[in-house]
Amino acid sequence: MDPLVLGALVAVATILVLFSGVSVALGLLIVSGGFLIVFDGVRSLELMPEILFAKLNNFALLAIPMFIIMGAAIASTRAGADLYEALERWLTRVPGGLVVSNLGACALFSAMSGSSPATCAAIGKMGIPEMRKRGYPDAVAAGSIAAGGTLGILIPPSVTMIVYGIATETSIGRLFLAGVFPGLMLVGLFMAWSLYSTWASGNARVLSAGSYSWRQKFEILPRVLPFLAIILGVLYAMYGGVATPSETAAVGALLCLLVAMVIYRLWNPRDLWVVLRDSTRESVMILFIIAAAGVFSYMLSSLFITQSIAAWIGGLEVNRWVLMGAINLFLLVAGFFLPPVAVILMAAPILLPIITTAGFDPIWFAVVLTINMEIGLISPPVGLNLYVINGIAPDISLRTILVGSLPYVACMVIAILLLCLFPAIATWLPDAVMGPGL
Repeated sequence: MDPLVLGALVAVATILVLFSGVSVALGLLIVSGGFLIVFDGVRSLELMPEILFAKLNNFALLAIPMFIIMGAAIASTRAGADLYEALERWLTRVPGGLVVSNLGACALFSAMSGSSPATCAAIGKMGIPEMRKRGYPDAVAAGSIAAGGTLGILIPPSVTMIVYGIATETSIGRLFLAGVFPGLMLVGLFMAWSLYSTWASGNARVLSAGSYSWRQKFEILPRVLPFLAIILGVLYAMYGGVATPSETAAVGALLCLLVAMVIYRLWNPRDLWVVLRDSTRESVMILFIIAAAGVFSYMLSSLFITQSIAAWIGGLEVNRWVLMGAINLFLLVAGFFLPPVAVILMAAPILLPIITTAGFDPIWFAVVLTINMEIGLISPPVGLNLYVINGIAPDISLRTILVGSLPYVACMVIAILLLCLFPAIATWLPDAVMGPGL
């Protein structure tokens, strides 16, 4: 059978299996095993266990559970609420400072937790009721937090970037650095739209300044600064050549647990058990998907599907930006239905040779891919962040949350266009800190 036709059959089968409700990892194994049996014979299954475990035999994977524990320790405390309150008190004299402080808190909490749903939940619980009480439109209050939460998979340390680095054998340190300026650019775009939409609502009261004493501004800092110091320390250790990402993640996880225990009195063994239990569950889920994706990639390569698709696309006489537009559309649609980790692991083996052949930088492409995944987090039908916000504020309809998040989707599209026009937004910092890439 022609490999391109076979590739189409694999795509259809994968979609049908995943939509049946089977977990992503198990679905990938079912599709991989089925096609290997049909086209390579039953004996091909003998390699599946070896491939499955070989994919997990990677020291870099240790960074994933460590960063997840780091984020879970932070999310289990009042760190998000304290961060929000600190920014609110210090930005109170900025016109529209409340929505700015919410987005700033989302950005900082994302850097501490690396999780989009956790960011939405932690900041939204405090930010949404406060914004509504001050007169901000429901759409702005809910939409800004939903969009701000997506920064968790872009601003380092990001589990999504780690997965991309492992799947494509790309430097995780470079990927982390590549997300810094695009993440700040997105924060700026989000803040600009939030301030404009608030001003356009005609309610001048929400733009007025509150008042906090210097004592109130400083008293909250001791509860926030230790976590921020840990993040800066983690990044310094990683880029200062002190430790590898996995070693740095382990130290960061330990320090976050200690800070949570000392500052927030997280002494109860039951609370600590919940942190470790939830972290283990999420880590195993991601690692199982990574292992299953390794088998899926082997199946695609063994049946010459990956090579044929890459050769077919490489032979098309189209402008490379038209090609990139088609890839973005594919990623956007995939992100509507699948979690970011699954999309990366399934698409990377096919897309990486295509983008490198077309002359695109894999580090730059990682940022573009991640922003596409961010759009999926606030877009139906899956739109995980939309449902998290709806759970926090059930009296705000899902439709209002969706309408409020759509302008932020436009901001993300603008960010992708700016990255296409100015790739150095993503590539300059990695090259400046770690030297020019190969």
